[in-house]
Amino acid sequence: MSSERRTSLAICVLLICLAFVAGLSIGCGSPGLPAAPERVTIPSGASLGVVADSLEAHGLLGSRSWFQLLARIRRVDRNLQAGTYEIPRGSSAWKVLTILASGRVVVVRFTVPEGITLLELAGMVQDELHIPAESVLVAASDPAVRRAVGVPASTLEGYLLPETYRLPLAVTARELVHRMGAEFLRQWDPSWDLRLDSLGWTRHQVMALASIVEGEARHDEERPVIAAVYANRLRLMMPLQADPTVQYALQLRTGQRKPRLYFRDYETKSPYNTYLHPGLPPGPVNSPGLASIRAALYPAQVPYLFFVARPDGYHIFSRTLAEHNRAIREVRRRKD
Repeated sequence: MSSERRTSLAICVLLICLAFVAGLSIGCGSPGLPAAPERVTIPSGASLGVVADSLEAHGLLGSRSWFQLLARIRRVDRNLQAGTYEIPRGSSAWKVLTILASGRVVVVRFTVPEGITLLELAGMVQDELHIPAESVLVAASDPAVRRAVGVPASTLEGYLLPETYRLPLAVTARELVHRMGAEFLRQWDPSWDLRLDSLGWTRHQVMALASIVEGEARHDEERPVIAAVYANRLRLMMPLQADPTVQYALQLRTGQRKPRLYFRDYETKSPYNTYLHPGLPPGPVNSPGLASIRAALYPAQVPYLFFVARPDGYHIFSRTLAEHNRAIREVRRRKD
């Protein structure tokens, strides 16, 4: 190694040592303050100067020039990650840079329940994450995201997987929708594609059936049986007459889910109304969970064509209309 290179290396090591010592001793906040965290948001693509401005505005910089010099010495001046961070007051410049370069942003837990519709999800996002509902609906209609998830429909209805997500505090609608769609793809079992081939169905058809199962089932053990009822009806070319499809049609019209349906509701004119239109609806009518997707792919081997809900959420399944009518009378007696 030449003497010039040895000298340069020695100077570099010295500067790093000085930076470390100074970084430990020079705080970014006023002495004597308790180490309470301060939330700071670093915008995407922010320069080192912009980062320093933000830190200074929060009273976290003891010396702006020293902070910037230290960032360059540590070669992190171009590697500071965007996001919202919690920085304890009184932290040294060294510690602040370590936090900002780590990418360990503040996260929030966001739980999406099974059976939720896109409209309901948008409202939930607005209430809990403070992202405008309209921006969620727009993001869920983004052609690029729909292509990435493989959705042959105008929205990602049914393909935003119900799950608990850990999200950056400053997440956008597009990032959220992309994350949920990616989670659906991640949890889609590749063996299910072979199952689709054996059924002669598309994934979109299975997701439509799964969403109906999700709308009807209250207990996991009944999901494959409910799926079988609808699969049997499809095979016999009987109308599905699934209440969740009517509820969805009404929600598209009014913006609200109707928990109880009346006779006039079954006449709602919509391609989603399976009382008026044979076969499956055009697409999912909610976001089904994995249990309902499996049930739609692997229905139980049972002969039932009807079912009616009991007060406890379980169902009475029947093979014939006469059996079904007796079951309805039994349920009514229990309610009385």
